Amino acid sequence: MKRRVWYSLYDKVYKKANLVSAFYQVKKNKGAPGVDKVTIEGYEAKLEDNLEVLQQKLKDKQYRPKPVRRKMIDKDNGKKQRPLGIPTVEDRIVQASLRNVLEPIFEEEFLPCSYGFRPGISAHMALDKVTEHLNAGYHYVIDADLQSYFDTIPHDKLEHQIRKRVTDGSIIKLIHRFLRAGVMVGDR
Repeated sequence: MKRRVWYSLYDKVYKKANLVSAFYQVKKNKGAPGVDKVTIEGYEAKLEDNLEVLQQKLKDKQYRPKPVRRKMIDKDNGKKQRPLGIPTVEDRIVQASLRNVLEPIFEEEFLPCSYGFRPGISAHMALDKVTEHLNAGYHYVIDADLQSYFDTIPHDKLEHQIRKRVTDGSIIKLIHRFLRAGVMVGDR
């Protein structure tokens, strides 16, 4: 199967309907405010104006993601902690809008046995597949979790893989900015 390469997608990211949809996706997921302390409710109070300003920043290529707010959360019944990065509401909107554009392009690349972070696929579906395999006579289940993977993804290799399918430089630059946005721990 020949893979299609996409050249011009950036205008889809700042399309008004996509930004509105992205906001409601963010709202549905809830979440705490980022470094700017703006809540979802606060952003929604002036939604039309906020999205208009955001759309213009994206159009003019002046949009700059803010650093994520670092929060440590308990893991393994409080024995360990893992870092959680909390983007601003606006950054989550742009990320969701970007995902809305890119996800259909890359979704076709995934194997049917891949269950993590995919649309319409859940952990329950993975468990159902494990049960199906066990009932078919398989005896082993392998569960792999790469420690701190998202903190250690080689950005240059990630961008190289994206460029194989998406050549729109504005999309690549936006992704690059998110990857380089940094982390705020306390006031640093």
